[in-house]
Amino acid sequence: MIDSPLPGYVAVRNRRLRKYAGLGACRKAEMAQEQCCGKSSSSSECSQDLGIHEDVKDYYGKRLKKAEDLVLNACQTPAKALPKDLQDTLKDVHEEVSSRYYGCGLVVPECLENCWILDLGSGSGRDCYMLSKLVGEKGHVTGVDMTNGQILIARKFIDYHTQKFGFSKPNVDFLQGYIEKLGDVGLKDNSFDIIISNCVINLSPDKKAVLKEAYRVLKDGGEMYFSDVYADCELPDAVRTHKVLWGECLGGALWWKDLFKLAKEVGFSVPRLVTAHPVLVTNKELRDIVGDCKFVSATYRLFKIPDSSPREKCSITYKGSIGGFKEMLEFDVNYTFKEGEAVTVDEETAAVLKSSRFANAFTIKPVGKMAAGATECPPIKSKDAVVDPFKLTDRPGVTETPRCAGTCSVKSKNCC
Repeated sequence: MIDSPLPGYVAVRNRRLRKYAGLGACRKAEMAQEQCCGKSSSSSECSQDLGIHEDVKDYYGKRLKKAEDLVLNACQTPAKALPKDLQDTLKDVHEEVSSRYYGCGLVVPECLENCWILDLGSGSGRDCYMLSKLVGEKGHVTGVDMTNGQILIARKFIDYHTQKFGFSKPNVDFLQGYIEKLGDVGLKDNSFDIIISNCVINLSPDKKAVLKEAYRVLKDGGEMYFSDVYADCELPDAVRTHKVLWGECLGGALWWKDLFKLAKEVGFSVPRLVTAHPVLVTNKELRDIVGDCKFVSATYRLFKIPDSSPREKCSITYKGSIGGFKEMLEFDVNYTFKEGEAVTVDEETAAVLKSSRFANAFTIKPVGKMAAGATECPPIKSKDAVVDPFKLTDRPGVTETPRCAGTCSVKSKNCC
């Protein structure tokens, strides 16, 4: 039988009270604060967050022993088809590490060589080890997870993968801690080029704290590239307080519109949708609890654009210089850049490309400074962009945004 809902996590708090019954009042408060996610909140909110953290630890550290133990397919939804080179890299990851993997397919951004990457909720370390090969010996990957059992498995195979990839020293490490409070594990401001996360943020009781910490530790121009499960509405208490639904990535799913709100409040660029796939609740008992709520597994990319980066419409041309993406770079569902083709992009897209690790892969020219006699393409309007992941899943296929060859000196019916 599926675990029943626990509104307010009363049972968890009761277990805490029994555990701390023999301690003095001051020490009880200290222990609760030490284990809390660290946000400024009332004691009841802190207790609830503790309960969620402990339930997730139990679920992923004790209940789940392999991917087949999952009740639903929410955390097994593929992000996109893997290129052959990534498939080969994945085969190099130790079998025990891969067998304890519960993420949404694979989260692998482009242009990784020499980058410093942080994985939020790294679990057994599968993604970290694969990325450690892709960044090379001069790059580095750090994994953070709150589950001791998963961290122990990940650390167990550091030497194995160092030798497997032919590195002279490890370029990966694993830290046990909360993704809402990265400072507690020693992560400093402006430390990483890229942050990834794979079906983990939905497990956090404080999504805004996660995004704030991610923004803090990212370098200017850095990117947060992550997959997660989202809902098409604000979830009712019956869903949000159900232990199995939370552990299986649905109970803590954020309403997708709230992601845009939180990203703006924290300082990130507008979330850019990369992929989206529907999540079906196949278990009848859980489906009855979920009711009409719908879920989707979606990948978004957020950028930390420096304040100094100019916002102006630009004509950009992809050079084809990113390894594995010579002919075409699928940046998000709205922009696919082909080698040698000039595309006019909006102000924020131009700022993202100019300030990020992608800058050297493009020729970027402000629209007002194009060559004399060239006819510029009308800019792609942000309001027409696909941002709703549920609309993407409803479509038979994602159509590419119209674009122009060269600088559109001669217009055709296919020109933008």
